[in-house]
Amino acid sequence: MFSYFKEYFADWNLWDWAWTLIASITGVWLGIQWGEGGWRTWLSIVTCLTGLWCVILVAKGRIFNYYLGLINVIGYAYITYSYKLWGEVMLNAGYFLPMQFVGLYIWLKNKDPEVKDKVKIKFMSDPARALWSGTSVAAVLAYGLILKDMGDPVPYLDSASTVLSVIAMILMAQRYMEQWFLWIIVDVVSVAMWWVVLFEKGSNDIAMLVMWIAYLINAVYGCIAWINMYKRQDYKYEEFYS
Repeated sequence: MFSYFKEYFADWNLWDWAWTLIASITGVWLGIQWGEGGWRTWLSIVTCLTGLWCVILVAKGRIFNYYLGLINVIGYAYITYSYKLWGEVMLNAGYFLPMQFVGLYIWLKNKDPEVKDKVKIKFMSDPARALWSGTSVAAVLAYGLILKDMGDPVPYLDSASTVLSVIAMILMAQRYMEQWFLWIIVDVVSVAMWWVVLFEKGSNDIAMLVMWIAYLINAVYGCIAWINMYKRQDYKYEEFYS
């Protein structure tokens, strides 16, 4: 067992361990200090921690992230439901939840044979990037109008977070490095959305804001890490048009 974990975490450096520890402690401490108490506070903390550990493992290209992601999306769907953030509810319960199984299946089929529990990485072509960019903008505007009619308190922030998360998750399941640019945008938008919910609409779920700030920091790190992993693994650059 010890040898397994030693091999599994062999590529973790001081930053990886420090970042994971500091972010986890911060999430727990603020969740307890600001939470309303009882099971709801601990739901927020568990959701925060599983989400944090999930994205850290994604940044490391580790397949186990999907198991933690399953716990996270269920908890987050319930929390956002209580605040009537309908875009986030539909995204997590109707999309992220089944995508955990889809992504897990695809990643397991494309494992890096040289490293335990790690997936291979690939890049998109320029035409594919342009297509996805145009689609993203149009979808965010259209869905924002729908959420506004549904009474969403922050319709366009919710729409941007939802639509771009859908696209980023597709790219993540397909192992595209470009997912990280979308996750960075999603995280910035989600931090702004939870700031509004917490300090303007009234809420005690500070752990959710901490989670999204941690996601943002990790997305920047993940982008850099995936580029470096791609270079180290010496993959041949491939063009993908679908």
